Amino acid sequence: MDELPAELLTRIKEASIEKRISCSVARRIAEELKVPMKKAGEAADELGIKIYACELGCF
Repeated sequence: MDELPAELLTRIKEASIEKRISCSVARRIAEELKVPMKKAGEAADELGIKIYACELGCF
């Protein structure tokens, strides 16, 4: 696995609530940072954050 951008890790961590983040928020962060959605999922995994309400089966 490639190293994840520090800003991505920070944004995912800050957007999470009680170690959870919604799929739509994770997707928006990935789009804003211009990284693949897969990287947002990897960042959440690395931080121990669960993605919920997945709409597209991306994570």
